[in-house]
Amino acid sequence: MRLRAGQHGYTYLLVLFIVAAMGLFVARTGVVWQQAAQREREAELIAIGVEMARALASYARETPVGTPSRPTELAQLVEDKRWPTPRRHLRKVYRDPMTGTTEWGVERDGNAILGVHSLSTRAPIRRDGFPPELGDVAASAAGYAEWVFRPVVD
Repeated sequence: MRLRAGQHGYTYLLVLFIVAAMGLFVARTGVVWQQAAQREREAELIAIGVEMARALASYARETPVGTPSRPTELAQLVEDKRWPTPRRHLRKVYRDPMTGTTEWGVERDGNAILGVHSLSTRAPIRRDGFPPELGDVAASAAGYAEWVFRPVVD
């Protein structure tokens, strides 16, 4: 079969355009998936941070007379030995969803823990709808390390 002079290479060119378009589609899908995963980790960070802030509030609220009302280590929230029978304010020290470790940044007053935050320096996506444990600075935070979860003062 003989091809006419003007028909050489059109199929090849069409296949190249289709492959390029598929590559752009896959790249865009990857970016969307990455943002969706980051939003999911943000939601998990907020849930865990609120839980830890509530544990700090519980620790302070259930303080025996004559003992410090703030823990010096996060492990004290898991097992509060200030009582004859240890109490639990937190089930475990959760892993930070942003870093994947159980190491958290802590805001202190002397030795006492006032709040916790992620050690991640990534920029957050979320800018509104924060729980009261995060305060007002979360909306303008440049990184997750600025999202400090503190107990809500009644």
